[in-house]
Amino acid sequence: MKHRIEESELIINPRGAIYHLDVRPEELAHNVITVGDPDRVREVSKHFDHIEVKRQHREFITHTGTIGGKRISVLSSGIGPDNIDIVLNELDALVNIDFETRTVKPGLTQLNIIRLGTSGSLQASVPVDSMVAGTHGLGVDNLLNFYKHENNEEERQLIHSFVTQTGLNRSVGDPYITGASPSLLKHFVEGYHHGITVTCPGFYGPQGRVLRLGISNPGFIDSLSHFSFGPHRIVNFEMETSAIYGLGSILGHHCLSLNAIIANRIDKTFSKDPAALIEQLIQRSLQIMADKL
Repeated sequence: MKHRIEESELIINPRGAIYHLDVRPEELAHNVITVGDPDRVREVSKHFDHIEVKRQHREFITHTGTIGGKRISVLSSGIGPDNIDIVLNELDALVNIDFETRTVKPGLTQLNIIRLGTSGSLQASVPVDSMVAGTHGLGVDNLLNFYKHENNEEERQLIHSFVTQTGLNRSVGDPYITGASPSLLKHFVEGYHHGITVTCPGFYGPQGRVLRLGISNPGFIDSLSHFSFGPHRIVNFEMETSAIYGLGSILGHHCLSLNAIIANRIDKTFSKDPAALIEQLIQRSLQIMADKL
């Protein structure tokens, strides 16, 4: 007897769509782009040859269409790992739960989920107006610790070294790490810096910014930029990648985070034209998706 998921746990609205995203299963493509900014959805979908679906609920906007014969959905997640918890679980439900019987399907579908975002560099060698493909998502946001997950031996060693080198206070959170999907990462090499992307649960204090409030670990930015473990180093940080990688991996999806570097926290510079850089990231990434995925 299959386990039935109750109405309070899986919320389906009157038109048969998942609650927050307001998307029905047939309205979602198997190649998915996530963006934080709702306005960025149309900046991606304007390149589609055809748009078949447009949905909006709260900050979640979804457009599904085709480019070069490839069906792609782009949706806005909003900012932060808490929103990613909603987005990843609902994307998975759309393809892997039968909405009629409220049971998990016997054959599971793997989505390709690619984040297109903006980020700050933590290395002088990764300048503003460049692009990063995150080899790992390292979270200090605590989200994945609410789920059952296991690390391989290299990941366990990376986390141990990270805590040792950064002096991260465990009262702040228990860090976790997940690798990008190798099947996606291999297509995003030329023109992309590779390295670990750190995900923080906020923009100011968690990322070492000081306005009026003091922060508990003033040396955190320096410790991130100096971190190394074998060939691995931290190249950038933002607010979504680790949650996408962590939840995506547990659920069996292929995930990759691509970021436009609009700020460099080491040399204190900021892009003079971030919109042009983001457009470049969108066009390049869409072309690779259309050709390779």
